[in-house]
Amino acid sequence: MSETNSKKIITDEYNSEFSYDENKSNLKISFERIAFIFFLFFVIAIIFSSKVILLSLEKKPQIIKLFKKDNFRSSILDKNENILAKSVQVTNIGINPNLVIDKQKLLINLKLLFPEKNFKKQMYEKKFFYVKKKISQEKLEKILLLGDKSFIQEENIARVYPNEELFSHVLGQIDNDNNGISGLEKTFDYELRVSKKPLKLTLDTDLQYLIREELIKSKNIFQNIGSAAILMNINNGNILSMISLPDYNLNKREEINDLRFINRATKGVYEFGSVFKTFTIAAGLNYNVIEPLTEFKNLKKRITCAGNLISEYDNKIPSDLTAEEILIRSGNIGSVRIAEKVGIENYDKFLKSIGILTNINFDIEEIGETQLGRWGKCKLATVAFGHGIATTLLQLAKGYSIITNGGFEINPTLIYKENKLKKKRILEKNLSKKINPILRKIVSTEEGTAGFANVNGYQIGGKTGTADQPEKGKYSKKKINTFVSVFPTSNPKFVLIVMLDEPKPNKEFIYTYRDGRAPYKGNWRNTAGWTTVWITGQIIEKIGPILATKY
Repeated sequence: MSETNSKKIITDEYNSEFSYDENKSNLKISFERIAFIFFLFFVIAIIFSSKVILLSLEKKPQIIKLFKKDNFRSSILDKNENILAKSVQVTNIGINPNLVIDKQKLLINLKLLFPEKNFKKQMYEKKFFYVKKKISQEKLEKILLLGDKSFIQEENIARVYPNEELFSHVLGQIDNDNNGISGLEKTFDYELRVSKKPLKLTLDTDLQYLIREELIKSKNIFQNIGSAAILMNINNGNILSMISLPDYNLNKREEINDLRFINRATKGVYEFGSVFKTFTIAAGLNYNVIEPLTEFKNLKKRITCAGNLISEYDNKIPSDLTAEEILIRSGNIGSVRIAEKVGIENYDKFLKSIGILTNINFDIEEIGETQLGRWGKCKLATVAFGHGIATTLLQLAKGYSIITNGGFEINPTLIYKENKLKKKRILEKNLSKKINPILRKIVSTEEGTAGFANVNGYQIGGKTGTADQPEKGKYSKKKINTFVSVFPTSNPKFVLIVMLDEPKPNKEFIYTYRDGRAPYKGNWRNTAGWTTVWITGQIIEKIGPILATKY
């Protein structure tokens, strides 16, 4: 074999193992695999892209933003800067029934989420209805997971009251357009809209809560239809607590037309009875026609005026009394005799000076007006012991403050002010020094009518008042029981008035004494000494430590 042939054989062997055709076949197989993989990725991409497009086209719950500049209102704070009212962002969720595909299914789902509600009637009769206003985030998420396109979500600003009923009559309400319609929300509507600074009040949330709790307990004991209380600083007029029951939850924003929900502390006008005897004696002291120890001899048990009988509520009251004893024992006839010494002109002037016969310029508009009629001999006689004149609890608070604070004028207020007002004396300088010890004896002595309020350590003084309420031109058996307390009498700082509307005696209730006497069960008397005095004692036991440490 030649050298040439030998080389050819080698070349053929090379070509047989590494031929062009064989390499081409291998490249073809690799390309098909790669193409197949790309095809799979392409299909997957198409599927995901389609899903994204479909999701983007799907109708989600419609979101409507209802934010308006006027919807923002400044917060309202108490004296210690606790929030009483605040504007917050909330979500409301509603349904357009026309967009619901399966109403029965949706109703079942809603029932699971809101078992206390029934939406069936609304689902078939309304064009739109709210499922829940101010919905929680947890419930909102559950609703959105239903994936129903009929839901409509509103983003809004709402007014929230953390204490619900506690300050209802003071704060008042706003309407659905965010306008103040009562209370401070109405009076300061403009300021709350335009100012970024919160409105700070003189009220104390802790005191408000404690006093309200005792008033609620009183309803269970004495079955009264309503009640009210005012706690005020007698030296500057700052109101620390103002309550009227029944009250209502401000967060529900309900229209209230029931007269039972009237603000009894400021709007209700009542004949308060014997609490006016303090004004009668104070007027006598102010005009120097009597002194505390001025004697009144041979006081009758009953007198008549224009054919109407005026008698003592208790025949055991002695016929010979000093001026201070007349107040301590709550004598009717003695009060008439003092008023006669004062005279109509002076008594009218005195009652006007302490705010009883003048309208109070107050921070809320729900204010009642005194009802008196025309002065005359008989009118003077009845007003002397608190009948024939109807006024408000707020006016009582002002009047008692002035006669016990040294005779200085004050104006009740709910608005906290940094600047102190200059004091203006409007009554005789020594009047308070004479009247305060008498008020103390009404509580501290056995002859007084307010022994249940004698809480140790607080030097409480005050006056009871029990009055029949006029109805259809004559007096009914319905009572108003009131106790006005002032403390401490050695250096007065506070006036606390408690009033019960139509209380009933409780023959099963057990009264406990603070002086060690045995408990007393059962009482048939429907008088302030057995109702509002008892409640006042309970209140001062609770709030006294707070007042002693904070004020």
